[in-house]
Amino acid sequence: MAAAARAASAARSPLLIHHHHRRLPQVPAGAGVSLRVGGAGIGAGRGREVGRRRARVGVRVFARYSQAQDFSTRLQDRVGELPKLVEDLLQTSINTGPRGAFRMAQGIQAVLGVGGEWLNDLSKTANTTAGIPAQMQLGLLSPLYLRRLFERMGATYIKLGQFIASAPTLFPAEYVEEFQNCFDKAPAVPYDVIQSILREELQQPLDSIYEYIDPVPIASASIAQVHGARLKNSQKDVVIKVLKPGIEDTLVADLNFIYVVARVLEFLNPELQRTSLVGIVKDIKESMLEEVDFRKEAANIQAFQGYIDAMGFDRQAKAPFVYQNCSTKRVLTMERLYGVPLTDLDSIRSLVPDPELTLVTALNVWFGSLISCESFHADVHAGNLWLLRDGRIGFIDFGIVGRISPRTWAAMEVFLASFATEDYDAMASALSEMGATGNDINIDEFAKDLRKIFSSIQDLDTEIIVATARGPDATAVSANVVLDERQMNALFLDLVRVSESYGLKFPREFALLMKQLLYFDRYTRLLAPSMNMLRDERINISTNRQSRRTDRFQ
Repeated sequence: MAAAARAASAARSPLLIHHHHRRLPQVPAGAGVSLRVGGAGIGAGRGREVGRRRARVGVRVFARYSQAQDFSTRLQDRVGELPKLVEDLLQTSINTGPRGAFRMAQGIQAVLGVGGEWLNDLSKTANTTAGIPAQMQLGLLSPLYLRRLFERMGATYIKLGQFIASAPTLFPAEYVEEFQNCFDKAPAVPYDVIQSILREELQQPLDSIYEYIDPVPIASASIAQVHGARLKNSQKDVVIKVLKPGIEDTLVADLNFIYVVARVLEFLNPELQRTSLVGIVKDIKESMLEEVDFRKEAANIQAFQGYIDAMGFDRQAKAPFVYQNCSTKRVLTMERLYGVPLTDLDSIRSLVPDPELTLVTALNVWFGSLISCESFHADVHAGNLWLLRDGRIGFIDFGIVGRISPRTWAAMEVFLASFATEDYDAMASALSEMGATGNDINIDEFAKDLRKIFSSIQDLDTEIIVATARGPDATAVSANVVLDERQMNALFLDLVRVSESYGLKFPREFALLMKQLLYFDRYTRLLAPSMNMLRDERINISTNRQSRRTDRFQ
């Protein structure tokens, strides 16, 4: 009876069987052995040992049969959804077109290449005393090799890797950390190809629009390439952002393939629906397709500049002017702004007398956009946030923007206020409201865990950055800020881990907001080390903060 109970219990728990099986010694068929248990030698007869092994095999077979029966039952329950799945997959395949087969071949080549790297690395570690690292045991699904595979697959997957890196509320921490290394860089497209795209898109001779175009690109990323130029009539300096050839087709094929995989996985395993896998893929698809439609980016820029003008910030900040007559879905011609990034302290001091006031201006403009603009700039790293030569703050590159819901912003306001005053009970309440999933949250315990996380922010290497900032080497300052970004990411991942342990699930917009706040925290440590950006009276986070806090959380 006891053996039967153990077998039934093990059958219900595949993990228990696997663990139990690995702990037992492997006995060759037909061999007489002597087992030592608890230090006592036991002469084991062949019949008893064979019987035990048969029992173990029987347990494993029964467990596997039970799992197969459960899987079969789940599939039968979902047969009614099969026609809709087939229709969805067929329509997706039609939308993808012949490009899908070509990308499949490229994908196989990339898998073989990275698989070769994995096998090579595996052979180096297999014979060491330390054994095979846990990460390598996952094969190509491990964070390291998956990131390498994404980089080999090109533009779509590089962007997907960056999405993973910027969305710790959606993906496991080890993948978020690894994909921080997924850089968006690519070899330049030859200038004659760029010229061809410009002629096709603008439908005019290029010398009738531009005085000249610099054939050497300012930047070349996986999706687009940027060239400096000058307009013919106005003699204004501009930059031309050009979508690389074939990128949109490749993007559609790749994203449709990812969508198909997600749909099939959800169909085979209904439990994945609780993770909103297909929903996440749809969000990624929508976000990435917006990024290759420069009309959307142009609209984002113009909306932000409209907000600047309406709020009376036009003497303090600006976005580049968009030249609509020479901009299309694949070409974006913008005013060229000249300035220095907010990490170049020496250059900032040469342009304005008070670097701290510059930061206050940048914060006020950005915070204001959260509630007064239809979208906010969601990538304010040093390359996209400049002090211009005329002393204004320049917001550059609106390829990534965020849109925040009133509910999330209401909770975010309380979160920021509580962070500034170190009121961790209020912070726990705000985060619970923002990431609520119906679970009961122990606010007191959550607040204690939050206190531990945010007390560590004081350990970040502020002193190193500030000391370097006082020296002559602005490049070193920039390098330190970039290196410090890893600490920023680690801090945010700690916040997500602890919150998820309480059953909270934050929207992606919260991750985007926090990422920008951590960027601004770096700038504060560099330009105004004695300033508390969330408590400084010169910085207006929201005029309605106190009333919202009272109404919603007290």
